[in-house]
Amino acid sequence: MAVSGSARTRVLVIDDDQDLGALLARYLRGFDFDVSIARDDTDGLQALERDPPDIVILDVMLPEMDGFAVCRKVRERSRVPIVMLTARGAVDDRVVGLELGADDYVSKPFEPRELMARMQAVLRRSAAMREKRVRVGPLEMNWTTSTVRLDRRALSLTPAEFELLSVFVRNRGRVLSRDRILDETHGIDLDAYDRSIDVLVSRLRQKLGDDSKQPRFIRTIRGAGYRFTGDRDE
Repeated sequence: MAVSGSARTRVLVIDDDQDLGALLARYLRGFDFDVSIARDDTDGLQALERDPPDIVILDVMLPEMDGFAVCRKVRERSRVPIVMLTARGAVDDRVVGLELGADDYVSKPFEPRELMARMQAVLRRSAAMREKRVRVGPLEMNWTTSTVRLDRRALSLTPAEFELLSVFVRNRGRVLSRDRILDETHGIDLDAYDRSIDVLVSRLRQKLGDDSKQPRFIRTIRGAGYRFTGDRDE
């Protein structure tokens, strides 16, 4: 069943591969998804404006504007969940997609049921993030507006930093391994991304003004991972 409950979950597939698009449409419709297909960037962006979907399946290799550029444009106006598809499995390509705001990344060839599982996980995370706001000490996150304020000052976070902070806030007080963080964010293979998690944590710490010796928020638990601290006000 689709994650959205009784209403059918609307899926927009942006992919110029007609055979793959038809296969995905048949498969997803079999699980009661409402599927629309766009063959290029122009049609895809117009479809997003005309009838915003619940999730976007976006191919990187499009005929005109590539999927990375499309992802960037989508993120300028929307936080709709995005799962990227590509035959380009290089780590750098995946990092670029995720840094631009994609929620997950599936390399071709893939099994439709794998894509389904990734979509369901992304949709669950998206639904969980629709709370209005959470305050942790001087830090306030608002998922409705996708904003973060620290000591009443707005922070400028990338989509990846915002998602990482969301994982920490929702798991306040718990020790999170890198593996757990990856599962909570994108589900990407640990051996490819454990270093990028450390880099992302470092960037987030800088923006939070965390002192490395006495951090207010993100503590390193040696040999285990990270723990987010702070008093939750509401």
